[in-house]
Amino acid sequence: MSFSLWRSAGISAGLFVSLFFFSVAAHSADGFSVTDEQMRALGVELITLKAQSDAAGARFPAQVVLPPDQENVLSAPFAGVITQMLVQENQKVSTGTALLVLSGPEFGALQLDLVQTSNRLRLARASLQRDQELFAEGIIPRRRLDESDAAARDAEAGQTHSRAALALAGVDAVQLDRIATSAAVSNELTLKAQRSGTVVALAVKTGQRVNAADPLLRLVRSEKLWLDIQVPSGSAVRWQKGQRVHVVGGAEAEVLSASALTSSAQTVTLRAQLRAGASPLRPGEFVQVELPISEASAWEVPLSAIARHDNHSYVFVRDSVNKDSFVAVAVTVLANAGQRAQIQGELKVGQRIAVSSIVALKAAWLGLGGAEEE
Repeated sequence: MSFSLWRSAGISAGLFVSLFFFSVAAHSADGFSVTDEQMRALGVELITLKAQSDAAGARFPAQVVLPPDQENVLSAPFAGVITQMLVQENQKVSTGTALLVLSGPEFGALQLDLVQTSNRLRLARASLQRDQELFAEGIIPRRRLDESDAAARDAEAGQTHSRAALALAGVDAVQLDRIATSAAVSNELTLKAQRSGTVVALAVKTGQRVNAADPLLRLVRSEKLWLDIQVPSGSAVRWQKGQRVHVVGGAEAEVLSASALTSSAQTVTLRAQLRAGASPLRPGEFVQVELPISEASAWEVPLSAIARHDNHSYVFVRDSVNKDSFVAVAVTVLANAGQRAQIQGELKVGQRIAVSSIVALKAAWLGLGGAEEE
């Protein structure tokens, strides 16, 4: 380390020289000497390691998102005019609740097609039955019976197609039977909720003209919610499918998958499904998620306490036997978020570790310039 770097850290030339000779004389494989006076001059601060709770873990930001199967967009089945709005935003509805009324000539044409195909089917079935009787008596040839059977099948297929077109428009089976038998044709269709949920957005108003497939309103259900958790890409491999995570506030979730791509911020999105205690959460809400560390020897420390050397991580522990010494202890960084990190190493409750002026301590450990700071 250069003398100018020591001066930028606020270290006097005299202390620089004294620390140089002191650390060269006292440096060993196990530790290096730094007196209390030198610590004060360097600005070294210590914290005491405390017992970690079983649920201790790194915290990461997450957003509550709605699974695709929990959202339903109601679209216009045909072009027309909105004649009535029967619900409002944030209203809870159940299956079968009337939502709005749409009027258009295309709906009348679909009903007319069902009426006509139903009439053709009745005539074709009557003709087939008569020809079956005549064939049984030997009055008509087999070819005549086959032609009647084919005509009946064609008529049945036509009616099935007409019913399907109206069903896609939102007409239920009872209405379809009534149209087919009574020929009651109307230009107005009342669209109903296909499942329960909450109306979260209305895209149209009464009197508005819409085209086929235009979105009309949006329904959501909150029985099932997901979390999109942003974690550093290097830590993503630690969180496997099925692992539990904790939402700050009490809810729990289970990891479903991890995205295959890393974002520009060098983070990976973990997707988890909320389990218990999800009711207070709403889609779009941002929360803090805690990914628990299963290892018993995991410790949460400030990120500033970690020094890097030769692709390894270390923390500097104040020696409890030799009061004027530090010991560099190798650790593994399990996870980090913000200014906190989860580490694993040969550490004990009650030990004091340095959390500031790590650059200066590293230089003293390496003999003042043994390696460049990474």
